[in-house]
Amino acid sequence: MKKRKRKVAKATMMDAIKAMRRGNREAEQELLGPGFHSFNRLHKSKKTYTRKAKHKKNEE
Repeated sequence: MKKRKRKVAKATMMDAIKAMRRGNREAEQELLGPGFHSFNRLHKSKKTYTRKAKHKKNEE
């Protein structure tokens, strides 16, 4: 009679990875609040043109 090979190791490893990701996500939300927070932002030049009023100088 042949013994069956079990795939427990791969399943438990994937469960551990999922649990770690879930824990990291919950810890991040406790620190920064709900929603998406980007960590790698590009540097925006002062010379880039924008039409928004909050970026325009008061010339009145």
